[in-house]
Amino acid sequence: MSVSRHPVALRLERRVGSATKLLATVMVLPLVDGIFPALVVAGVMGTATGIVETGILIFGGSATAAVILAEMDGDRKQMVSSVLLIGAVIVPLAAVEAAFAPTFRGFLNLPVFERFAGLVILTIAAKTASSEIGEHLPSPGVIIALGLVASFEPAGFAIETSPEYVVNGAAAAGVGVAFALTIAVLSPHLRGRVDIDRFRFGSAVALGVLALPILLGPFDLMQTDAPIALAVLAVTALFAYDPNAGPSAEPGADPDRPGDAPANGASPDGDASASDDAIADSDDADGLEPTDPPLDAPPAEPGHIVDDDVAVLANGGEPSETDEESDGTDPFAEDDSRAPWL
Repeated sequence: MSVSRHPVALRLERRVGSATKLLATVMVLPLVDGIFPALVVAGVMGTATGIVETGILIFGGSATAAVILAEMDGDRKQMVSSVLLIGAVIVPLAAVEAAFAPTFRGFLNLPVFERFAGLVILTIAAKTASSEIGEHLPSPGVIIALGLVASFEPAGFAIETSPEYVVNGAAAAGVGVAFALTIAVLSPHLRGRVDIDRFRFGSAVALGVLALPILLGPFDLMQTDAPIALAVLAVTALFAYDPNAGPSAEPGADPDRPGDAPANGASPDGDASASDDAIADSDDADGLEPTDPPLDAPPAEPGHIVDDDVAVLANGGEPSETDEESDGTDPFAEDDSRAPWL
């Protein structure tokens, strides 16, 4: 990636290609690998705080910000249109998956499955923080599959739906889309001023904070409704933003804007010799021929042929010397009238 080597986004970039497809894959991934259904079943989105945290950290987060700021080009309107198109797919899918949450809750041992859900979030946090660590960890889908096997209880199976889960699931996806829209709208100002790698590491810490209450539930630790993960993410965004930094230079940038002027006197079209041609044209306009000696040339050395001797040589004569040969006598000794000072 051009600005940030985000481990998750970089891995997907090799498979997907274009920036819009990459953003769609990053935002749809929680619905595909089972992270979002696992959080719905675990009851993470039972409160407004849980909905906002899930939307920003799972559907949004550092991967979404990295793709928008580092990979997507075009103007603001094009990026907003792409995000809205992706959101039109994500929100309905999230609502459908959330609708089946009561059915899954019916044949699962929830305390056991919640531990696996917390482990999934912690794994994603580790993969986000370091690609080297992520290579040694199982994929989220594998962990969720193991959690389903470990907590499966077929005696309680029954197909159920609940409007509450549908609304909460759609709301969480909507928060993620709103986060992506905010980044897209502010991208001309944020690009070059946000340290994406620093924001990525802080997002990983926020994901870990989100997973701790789920993992430590049996021990009654960190069981609070305070938005701790959001607070960590807010502090991360504050430290990742540098208002004094300028926007990053883009190829083909407008030379009229400060910082976009080409270096070394080159023209905006990239012709580095334009300034030299202008100087040559100005010399021709002054009537100077290329063969004329420079005006500041030093005088001819003694004993050398000067320009006046050219005509003498053409007529068969001998060139004159610039200085008279000296025999050690004073040329004005016999005729003092020639002495200029007398």
